Amino acid sequence: MRLTVFNGSPRGTKSNTDILINSFLDGFMRSDGNTYELAYLKRIKESNNFIKLFQATEQVLLAFPLYLDGPPAIVKTFIELLEPLCGRADNPGVGFIVQSGFPEANHSRWLERYLKKLASRLNCEYKGTVIKGGVEGIQALPALASRKLLRSFYKLGKTFGETGEFDQQIVRKLAQPERLTKFQFWRFNLLGKFYWNTMLRKNKAFGKRFDKPYS
Repeated sequence: MRLTVFNGSPRGTKSNTDILINSFLDGFMRSDGNTYELAYLKRIKESNNFIKLFQATEQVLLAFPLYLDGPPAIVKTFIELLEPLCGRADNPGVGFIVQSGFPEANHSRWLERYLKKLASRLNCEYKGTVIKGGVEGIQALPALASRKLLRSFYKLGKTFGETGEFDQQIVRKLAQPERLTKFQFWRFNLLGKFYWNTMLRKNKAFGKRFDKPYS
């Protein structure tokens, strides 16, 4: 199977998206005969090559972070570049990975509907959308803390490499929680304040956290 993966994170190789993709690809390559190309959408000067990669492959995986409840600008630009391929008979199958700092999967559900419609307009077989929340900050965690998450993406890639489909049981588990319970919300809010306050202090901005420069 020939797979082309597009990383739509503005952080490129230093992104959380890249960490998830690499685990997925480790699993994908367990099947003999599988090959892949990995392209970074932030490399805008290579955009002409993106279209060629899309046309020449059997399966496409587009992975990116959720930015303000939508895809980053470089992902939207890439999608618009695909317009000439709409309705083409031999377009590849396409699947998506959407990761975010929000812990709840429901933040990404409207985007999931958009991506399904996108696949239909391109006349691509829709492979599904993998949603994973709570990803922001995994680079700062010890390896043991993210081992379970990365193992799930490894298994997801392995199954995809064998069948060309996402394992729906893994997809459902990765999406949990769909919504936080009251206790989970309280806990997340507490940890979030600690994390962001730490970042504010690190950047010497803690004393300005209530400033309103535009009001």
